[in-house]
Amino acid sequence: MLEGWQIGVVIPARDEEQHIQAVLEGLPDFVDMAVVIDDGSTDRTAMVAKTTKTNCQKIILAGGGDGVGASIDRGHRHLLESFDAPFVSVVMAGDGQMNPHDMMGLIAPILQRKADHVKGNRSLHPEGFKGMPLHRKRASRILSLFTTLAAGTQISDPQCGYTATSVEVLKAWDWNRSWSGYGYPNFWLINLARHGYRVAEVPVESIYRNESSGIKPLKFFASVGWMMAVEHHRRNLTWLFSRNVTPHTILAMISYVLGWSALLPFVSNDLEVELLSRGVPAIALCCAFWAIAHLFDRSATRVHRALVHHAKTRPTQEAT
Repeated sequence: MLEGWQIGVVIPARDEEQHIQAVLEGLPDFVDMAVVIDDGSTDRTAMVAKTTKTNCQKIILAGGGDGVGASIDRGHRHLLESFDAPFVSVVMAGDGQMNPHDMMGLIAPILQRKADHVKGNRSLHPEGFKGMPLHRKRASRILSLFTTLAAGTQISDPQCGYTATSVEVLKAWDWNRSWSGYGYPNFWLINLARHGYRVAEVPVESIYRNESSGIKPLKFFASVGWMMAVEHHRRNLTWLFSRNVTPHTILAMISYVLGWSALLPFVSNDLEVELLSRGVPAIALCCAFWAIAHLFDRSATRVHRALVHHAKTRPTQEAT
């Protein structure tokens, strides 16, 4: 426990018998509970986890092999049932790629009431992405761009799964609608932005050995790309038809529609016709409108986050 907050660690693991013991033994002393979710392992992951001694309470849950996201959800929900508020839920992979010494920095913004969710950012660490394969670095940059577009806020290193989440977020989360696979961090970041939660990034170390990733690139980018597109539209439409709709959201939607108008041949408007007649390519016009839409969207995200935070703190301010 730290400063009156209980600390739980959710550890999704699949075929990690070589690393899970070191992960559990390396947990800091302030951790109150570790929840290991064995996601359909075919090796001795569960057995090693059960026999490993820890300084905190340890729970082993059986997953159905339905993905890392589903396993993390199970862990979060178990902590919700086990802890009295307040608490922080930290996600730490079972493969030993996350440094336990970074955990204090990860949870500090929540303890200080400066953030609702904190994510590790390996690019902020002095060692950067040292040891990460080149193709994964390139994929990380691409996913950073698309997650930023979908969330309406700057996101770096979105695939880093080393995170800390406040109990207030977990209490309000829609567990019936989630994402079970490898795009789980992206799904969370987009929906955290949709609900106006404050997200902070802190430097964490990346530890790479000779592990091979289970991700199939084409399938991953297709499914996660589609998910991010759907969640982006859902976020914007939710705000557009909400009671607290702002001019920024409306202007973002207008610019976005103008981009589609320039791209689709069967839709046109006077502005588009005029610019096309002056030799501006349709694709350039579309990209320009979408870039403007993203700028308005970022403003809308900042305003929405400020409004939500103000609404949460107003009762406390009025009471004092």
